[in-house]
Amino acid sequence: MRGYTIDQLEVGQKASFSKTVTETDVYMFAGITGDVNPIHIDKEYAKNSIFKDRVAHGMLSAGFISAAIGVQLPGPGSIYSGQTLKFLAPVYIGDTVTATVEIIEIAAEKGRVILKTTCTNQDGKTVLDGEATIALR
Repeated sequence: MRGYTIDQLEVGQKASFSKTVTETDVYMFAGITGDVNPIHIDKEYAKNSIFKDRVAHGMLSAGFISAAIGVQLPGPGSIYSGQTLKFLAPVYIGDTVTATVEIIEIAAEKGRVILKTTCTNQDGKTVLDGEATIALR
């Protein structure tokens, strides 16, 4: 598996990664990170929240952006050096999240690429928006 070199990239180039969030994903993420906030793992607690059900960790959805970058665009060899995130809507267990990255700027002399990063759910609703900075070899 090889990633793109900076001279192979173009502004407007896009890639996506999709994943359906499972209960196992949420529990594993909670265990790995230590974020055992009951809004994510306790059904009874979540019923009384503003979301009315358990929601996936926001950073779990953000991790799907990392998959799109590290595997597809620019792909292997990419070094994630920055990310802004705005969490816009909840992701529930059973939702399918699609992370899309789009090149919006290339600074070839610095070996840097700026990507618009967006996550949407199965209904096309944007759940996360941001911008990533990637360094290339």
